[in-house]
Amino acid sequence: MPSVSNKGKHMPESPIRKLVPYAEKAYAAKKTVYHLNIGQPDIKSPEIAMEAVAHHNLEILAYTRSEGSQEYREKIAKYYKKNNIPVEANDLIVTTGGSEALLFAMGSIADADDEIIIPEPFYANYNGFATASDVKIVPVISKIEDNFALPPISEFEKLITPKTKAILICNPGNPTGYLYSKEEIQTLAEIVKKHDLFLVADEVYREFTYDGSKHYSILEEESLAEHGIIIDSVSKRYSMCGARIGCLVSKNKQVISTALKFAQARLSPPTFAQIASEAALQTPQSYFDEVITEYQDRRNTLVAALKAIPGVIVGEPKGAFYCIVQLPVKNSDKFAQWLLEEFDDNGETIMVAPAAGFYSSPGVGLNQVRIAYVLKKESLIRAVEILKIALEKYND
Repeated sequence: MPSVSNKGKHMPESPIRKLVPYAEKAYAAKKTVYHLNIGQPDIKSPEIAMEAVAHHNLEILAYTRSEGSQEYREKIAKYYKKNNIPVEANDLIVTTGGSEALLFAMGSIADADDEIIIPEPFYANYNGFATASDVKIVPVISKIEDNFALPPISEFEKLITPKTKAILICNPGNPTGYLYSKEEIQTLAEIVKKHDLFLVADEVYREFTYDGSKHYSILEEESLAEHGIIIDSVSKRYSMCGARIGCLVSKNKQVISTALKFAQARLSPPTFAQIASEAALQTPQSYFDEVITEYQDRRNTLVAALKAIPGVIVGEPKGAFYCIVQLPVKNSDKFAQWLLEEFDDNGETIMVAPAAGFYSSPGVGLNQVRIAYVLKKESLIRAVEILKIALEKYND
């Protein structure tokens, strides 16, 4: 019998989705499941984007350019300029979601067994992208006790080897909600310039910042023109996860020309989704103002309720819509499965994402979960109530 590849065998399961079979059994048992495990916003997509697809005038659903349509890229460039990011249409490639942008970035800057340093915990799929690209992730651990702040420069520099190609951050962070300050971005800029590395920033949650804080992009730093690569997406910004449109952005012409080869190999990004995404750029600021207010209220509600549970520690998110929660359990994988298989409170339970999958260091994050506050406040309050009852009943 033929066998699958070693790469395939080592591809990690998603900690966000691997519990789906247990959730389906919970549905079959007529349980109500509050989904705290996945960052699927319940905010409506902009009407203008939906209308653009509904009223298109295409007669042929044809390929677009491999780098994305010229019109869309020009409009994205204008969006970036409004955010103090000085790029042109030729500095970006439209991708099938931020995921493809990350794969293109890794393929363009790293060879087999090269290394990328990433502060952990990090977006779980970075592990999968690295495996698919034969790249080694070298973690530098940020701690919940420090609210997942950037580790000291010394922690990065002692990990740099001749194989190191880049530092990768997510800002604001998934799964921590941490928002890097301008000073922290400048610290990272000094490291990558000193060691001639790339700085890759996953900035898909750029709009989602709270308490009056502002996002600072790596490409606002002029000195990073040759070092900086932005990963972006419309998924969360416009609540358009299903559009699967993202982009890779860099002032480094060699990076863009190399990534374009990967883009040509997959032909082109989806046409209808580009139409929707182009229209979404006309979304008024009032849409974001309402969304940010809503998420900030949800964050405040969730964090306050979690802190009221004995033995629970929670990071304070300053952006995105996630937080890491440390629970008084030994193994959150087992606890998360138990919640779906064996527990309910009046026919209701919750689904969380075990946090060990957001680390690459073995044995770290075993007692943590990621919670996404993408549910209405009433649902979040009930979900935390269920968590409290579950922790009282659970026996390791």
